[in-house]
Formats: sequence, C-alpha cells, structure tokens
Amino acid sequence: MLELHCHTTYSDGTLTPTELVRKAASCGVQALAITDHDTLSGCDEAINMASDYNIEIVPGLELSTVHNNSSLHILGFYPDANKLLSPLSERIAGRHRRAQLMVENLAKLGYPIKLPKMEGGIAPGRPHIAMALVKAGYVRSPQEAFDRWLGDDKPAYVHYEKFSIVEGINLLGSCGAVAVWAHPYLFRGGKVEEVLPEMVEAGLIGLEVFHPCHSPTQVQNLKELCKKYGLLMTGGSDYHGPNSQGKEETTLNMLNLPMELLAPIKQAAGIV
Repeated sequence: MLELHCHTTYSDGTLTPTELVRKAASCGVQALAITDHDTLSGCDEAINMASDYNIEIVPGLELSTVHNNSSLHILGFYPDANKLLSPLSERIAGRHRRAQLMVENLAKLGYPIKLPKMEGGIAPGRPHIAMALVKAGYVRSPQEAFDRWLGDDKPAYVHYEKFSIVEGINLLGSCGAVAVWAHPYLFRGGKVEEVLPEMVEAGLIGLEVFHPCHSPTQVQNLKELCKKYGLLMTGGSDYHGPNSQGKEETTLNMLNLPMELLAPIKQAAGIV
C-alpha cells in the first residue's frame, strides 16, 4: 500500500529514516514518501535502506509557508535536490532562529531550557522544544508543553518567518517537484474553498485528500475540489513515530491507500 506523508528524526519524527523504512515494511507499505519539514536530508538514507526491504521511496518534503498569518504546509514530491539545497538551507536557518526565539521566550517566563545540537540538515521545530521542557522537568508530556506555552498564540509561541504560499509553490515548481497542499482542513487561516484558487493559480498540482484528521465529509469535499480544478489526489498518515511514552497517534498504512494514486504523481513529475 501507499504512504505519502511521513516524518523522521530529520524534522519532528522520532524514528530515523532506517527505522521508518523497517517499520513501513512490517506494516505492508510498498511505497513510502519521506516528507520532513523543510529538509530532504533523510531521503538518501531511506533510499539506501529501502532496497533491502523491497520498498519504493518517494523523495519529498513538507514546506512551511505562511498565509493570513497562519501556517500552511505544502508537500513537494520528486524534487531536484540540488536545486533545493540553497533555498532549504535558508528555510532551516529560519527554523533555528524561530526555535531560539521561543527558547528565549520560555526563559523570560521562568522556564530556561537547553536545546540539543541539531546539525546535518535537521529542521528544528516545536516538538524539539517540547521534549526539552519534558527533560527539564517542567511538564510531563510534550502535549502539556504545547497546551501551556508552545501552541499557536500561547505565551512562548513565535510565528514562522514570512514565506508565502505563492513563494512556496514557485520554489517547488522551480525544482520540478509536484506541489500538494498538505491536510487542507487543518489550516486555520481561512476556508479551503477561498484559499485554493490562489494556490491553483500559483501552480498547485494536488491536494492531500486522505488524512487521519479529515472527516468523511471533508474527504468528499476535497475529492470534488480536485475534480473542479483538475488536481491530483494524495494521502498519508502524517506518521511521526512513537512519542516519548512509546505511543503512536497515527499508524503506518492506517488509511490503506492504493498504489494507483502514485502513478499520476510520477507522471506530473516526469518520472516514467
């Protein structure tokens, strides 16, 4: 089966690319997309390991953009990594700046922490800060850290650096990637039907129709929007691995998506 949205330790996942491939194989996954936030750093390791497990790796990323002062994520499949190297370096640098500002906010609130070194293309995010708060003994779980300080508009929260949806889609298009709006109904900055036309005009190619947080009604709405605008349909579990307690919010292959969804994406990327 098909998994087109997964994260590793190169962003906010808890499994290394090697561990993720092994896990996917045990769950019956035939094609696995590595879509870490703002980085392609985990793709090579996954590709090298996949041959041992007869799994096809779909290289990709989840690009962070901002629209209407809200975070909006765009998946990019089959990018030319060389063309993305410099732009992603700046995106990762921005993530480091944002993380440092949140650490400073926490210190002002009376909760000083020290983040682990994150090098080699790792994209820092709020989950890393949440785990540091757990390690420091300020909270019992990452979720408590989000509820108290790190959630949107909470005291330590810092917005992403400005990077518009048009800039994001243009960047993905310039490197040959298939641009797909990730989990549209999780976007908090406006109605999907109102935001989508601008993204389509910019060059959006698909919608992540199938996602654990989408209701059956929302899935049907997204299918209809794909027909209306001629967009591709994708889907995935948005898998991040087990949390610090060993529990998993989502499981690999939980959506049982057919491999047939991959062919149009490959065609759009010019892959035979």
